[in-house]
This record gives sequence, C-alpha cells and structure tokens, in this order.
Amino acid sequence: MTWTYPLAPDVAEPADVLGGKARGLIELRRLGLPVPPGFVVGTPACRAFLRDGRLPDGLGAELDAAVADLEAATGRRLGGRTRPLALAVRSGGAVSMPGMMSTILNLGLTPEATAALAAETGDARFAHDSRRRFLAGLAAATAGTPPRTWRDGAGEAHRSASPLAAVPGEGAAQDARGQLDLAVRAVFASWNTARAKTYRAIHGIPDDAGTAVTVQAMVFGNRDGRSGTGVAFGRDPATGEPVPSGEVLFGGQGEDVVSGRSSPLRLSALADREPAVWAALLDALRRIEGHYRDACHVEFTFESGELSLLQVRAGGLAGRAAVRVAVDLADAGVIDRAEAVRRVSPHDLRHARAPRLDTAGLDVLARGVGASPGVAAGRVAATADDAVRMAAGGPVVLVRPETSPLDMHGLAAAAGVVTAAGGTTSHAAVVARSMGKPAVVGAPDCLGLPPGALVTIDGASGEVVAGRAPAAAEANPHLERLLAWLD
Repeated sequence: MTWTYPLAPDVAEPADVLGGKARGLIELRRLGLPVPPGFVVGTPACRAFLRDGRLPDGLGAELDAAVADLEAATGRRLGGRTRPLALAVRSGGAVSMPGMMSTILNLGLTPEATAALAAETGDARFAHDSRRRFLAGLAAATAGTPPRTWRDGAGEAHRSASPLAAVPGEGAAQDARGQLDLAVRAVFASWNTARAKTYRAIHGIPDDAGTAVTVQAMVFGNRDGRSGTGVAFGRDPATGEPVPSGEVLFGGQGEDVVSGRSSPLRLSALADREPAVWAALLDALRRIEGHYRDACHVEFTFESGELSLLQVRAGGLAGRAAVRVAVDLADAGVIDRAEAVRRVSPHDLRHARAPRLDTAGLDVLARGVGASPGVAAGRVAATADDAVRMAAGGPVVLVRPETSPLDMHGLAAAAGVVTAAGGTTSHAAVVARSMGKPAVVGAPDCLGLPPGALVTIDGASGEVVAGRAPAAAEANPHLERLLAWLD
C-alpha cells in the first residue's frame, strides 16, 4: 500500500486521502503559484496508526525515499552539517479544523544543523531562534499542550540542560530523521485530543476520518527584516466586500499570527514595506478566486522578499459575507443564481442579519477589532472552564488574553469571545466565525473586566459595553435578493 504522495500537479488522490491542505497545495502548484516542495502522508496511515498504536509497516521506507527526493529538489540535506534542510510538518484533515491539531516547524535543526544554518546565513540569533521554536513545538506536540506552555522557558533551556527532556525518545529527537518519525506520530495522535473531538462534534466531522500530514521545506518568516508571515483573504471575511483583507506579521512564523499572541499589521502594510510580495500576493488571490469561483483565503510566508503560499481554503466567511459573495459572483456571471443559493448554508442565513449596537450614551469598557459580526450579552468568564460552568446559569462572554485550541470547550459554551491580543485571523476570530459567534480581538482593556460582570459585545464595531445593551438588525439588501431567488 502507498502511504505517501508528492505535492505534485499530477497527483489525483482526493482530499479524504491527502487532506484538504495538501489537496489545495497541489491545486496551487497546478496554477503555477509558489508552493514550497514537499510530500504528504495520507489519512490511511493515520487510521492505521490510531488502530495499531504504531506507524504502519512500510511507511518508514517511504519517508526515507520522500526525504531523499526533497533533498534532491532543494539541494539541501536533512540534518546536514552544510546547507541543512529544515521541514514544516503540518496536520490536514479532509475538512479544515483550524488550530485543533499539531504543527511542528523548523524540524531537522539538530545542534549541528543549527550551527550550519548560522554559518550559512551569518545570523546565529536567527538560527538559534528557529531551533528554539522547533524544540518548543515538538515538546508541545508530544505532550499534547499548546506551544506557549513550553516556549516561555525554552530559551533558558536551550542555553542549559536539554530542552528535549519533555520529549519521549529524546535520543531519537537528536537525529533529524528520528525527529520526523516523532513529528508524524505526534500529528496523528493529535487527531484524538479533546479539543479536536470537541471541534468535530460541533461541526459534524466524522471521528474515523483521520488526518494527513503535510511535510514541506521550511520557508523562514523569521529570517530577517524582509521576511514575515500572514493570512490573506481575497474579500473581507466579515462583510464580503471585494477588497483584499487580512494580516501580516514581519519577522514571525505562522504560529505567531494564528495563535493570537501577537497583534499583526493590516495586510496592506505589505504594499509599503514589500511591494513585490504585495503584488505577487494580489495576483495569486485573483488567480485563486478565478480557479475556485469562490472567495478564498491563503496562509503565506515570505523569506527575504520572496513569497510562498502554504495553504488555501475557500469560504471561511461570516454569514453576511457569505451571502454577499454568492450574490456578487452571480451578478458577475461567475456562477448562476441557482449555484449562489446552493452555496449559502442555513448557518449562513441565520447569521446574515448580524445585529449592531448603538453605543450612544452607553458605557464603553473596551475597544478592539471586530472579528466576527453579531452582538452577544453575558457574564464575563475568565477561563474556558469558567465559561462551561457559568453557561449553565445563563449566557457568558469568554474574555481571554488570547485563545488556544485548549479553549475549544469554552468557546463552544460562550455566546461570544473577547481577546486582549490577536487580529482577525487569530484562533479566536477564525473559530468564532466558523461557529457564527461574535468576536472582538485586540482589545487590551478587556483584561480589566471583572469576572461575572454583565457586558455586551459588538463583533462588527469591536466595542464592549457595560450591561445588557439593545441591538437592532441592519438591512441586508444582498440577503433580500438571495431570498427572492430562492422563492
């Protein structure tokens, strides 16, 4: 049986084998867009691992061959003492489960490879920062905890005793090829974490599908001042307005943006600082929307001014935006009216008339960025566990510095969410939009809200006000047109 597949344009296996991430990357390569070379371990290998508790027979040999092909394609060597190859190892089910499973970046940076990377780039700080990130990510993945749990002390551990003390099989983790086996097992195992199970239960995703593992050559968004990472939407994900939207973080890696621990810049900041990257990204978004005939968003990284695309997904819009995009595409003749009606789900329709607050005369306690439209009122819950407990007595609003996948049960129980940090592509924002719940992000004053206080949040304006405030639904001409087509 074949367990691995190259990320090549001629690979035809469907998303339920390759995972949605790898299937999308193959489509991007077919479009001639910049995608780092790599391969994917299919979902059948995950199901075998979950059944037997070990990697399936034959997978090791296929991984050896896939790594050798990747080394030949890049002119680098995994764990090499010169021109080392570093890998990004990411999960990818057939249906997107944002942030619910493990990711390990910078894999392959053994002490020797890190020294080689420092010598090659002339930047020891960058090389050691990349290794630190790898150690934190691998320790988190093998322990089933968020990376931040380990990252706070990772730098100190790197300078003293082994940072791998928390990684099962420390000896294997010192070998670059052994690191890959550990990472694949950790990603497979993350399919059955509590947060992933909660997400699947909410969204009706089958428990027996399993995840694929996508392995690619690293693109270092933390390489230098001309490097970074971000998420870009071809259209505004909250309103559907046909303007590029999203966020970018210079000098960071993907986890820094989606975790919500950082507050990135608006996507348009690329236009001034890296105009070539900006132009290439806009061109990619146009070509991708034309191919999928739908609004799409991409995760991207750029290293020293060169763009790479890491993921593409169609949709991911709030209800109001989903309706507008369907109507706009029908008006443009890209799809017909029947297709527009089919694309809008009952979930989208329920949230297409997102209410808004009139804050005149109200006590505004905090202001941030509206990340998921709608209005929610409830008692402040400071932790995910508190949200679950308090929700039994009435609506709650989860208020956190940022959210992680381990907060999934609290997000499910809450009527809305507010975070002190993060942007519109952070974990809290993405999950809230997928569930149709209001979200406000990047509101540092929210941390002063006392637990149990009654507040109302507006996920469009980004405001948090005291007490239970009245709200009114806005007119939605795009929805009225769509409903007329449905009739």
